[in-house]
Amino acid sequence: MKSQPSWQTSVFLALFGILAIVGLNSFVIINPGEAGVLSILGKATDGALLEGVHFKPPLVSKVDIYDVTVQKFEVPAQSSTKDLQQLTASFAINFSLDPLQVVTIRRTQGTLQNIVSKIIAPQTQESFKVAAARRTVEEAITKREELKQDFDVALGDRLNKYGIIVLDTSVVDLTFSTEFSKAVEEKQIAEQRAQRAVYIAREAEQEAEATINRAKGQAEAQRLLRETLTSELLQKQAIEKWDGKFPQVLGGDGAIPFINIDPGELQSAHP
Repeated sequence: MKSQPSWQTSVFLALFGILAIVGLNSFVIINPGEAGVLSILGKATDGALLEGVHFKPPLVSKVDIYDVTVQKFEVPAQSSTKDLQQLTASFAINFSLDPLQVVTIRRTQGTLQNIVSKIIAPQTQESFKVAAARRTVEEAITKREELKQDFDVALGDRLNKYGIIVLDTSVVDLTFSTEFSKAVEEKQIAEQRAQRAVYIAREAEQEAEATINRAKGQAEAQRLLRETLTSELLQKQAIEKWDGKFPQVLGGDGAIPFINIDPGELQSAHP
């Protein structure tokens, strides 16, 4: 019959279990795309824990792990333009946390949710105000890319000092006040009417020029025709139109007869 384990064996097994648990909790693994902050007795230590295995004091320490891959959040913003028109926009912000700045982020902001709500959202609003205030509402439409560039520069400068790297932004939506939208519509209608009036005026002008040119051409043709109607040609045309009857002879004895040409026939020959 086997004897029961002695108390020494029980104590050894208990100590071994405790040491195993402590040993397992003395190391932390930081995966790719992560950065960690080691806190001992509630105080964050300097130096971020980057990718790899790191020692941490057991029982009295904690490691907060931050995702430093690309994050995306959609942030609304409102502003007034240079001509005091209201603009409403929604921006998609792609950003990442600077791995070397996560200790500062941990000390000042804490969680990622705090970073978005306390830093990114208000700084997006302020950056949009800076970009919009430089332009009228029409320029915000016609120079939208320049508006976005100014916004990107302002936002990047503001977030960089918080350890937040702006990778890209995009304007998801940009809307205007109802009054301005109505004014734009009315302006477009007026411009279309003005363009139509200009087209009609140009068409009438071209038609008038064409009429003048036709008249000039007809006058030139008549002038050339008059120049070509020599006496020999008129005589020839009169002979060609003779109907076989002898012409009338005017004058008495010894008078020289000549052909009596009807001017109407010459006119019909040359309209």
